[in-house]
Amino acid sequence: MSIAKVTEVISSSTIGIEDAVKSGVARASKTINNIQRVWVSDIKCSVDGDAITEWRCTLKITFVLND
Repeated sequence: MSIAKVTEVISSSTIGIEDAVKSGVARASKTINNIQRVWVSDIKCSVDGDAITEWRCTLKITFVLND
């Protein structure tokens, strides 16, 4: 039987949502092993005038605990 845990992280990108998610997972994988799933639970952006300057994604990362 395996046990999974969920942790929440917030990542950002000036490029776009997909880049924010990819960079969040890449950074989390440096300290979390066995990542199985990622759920984007929230998306926000910063705006300057009429332009989006930064995307922020709240990620819920599911990983299996080591025995």
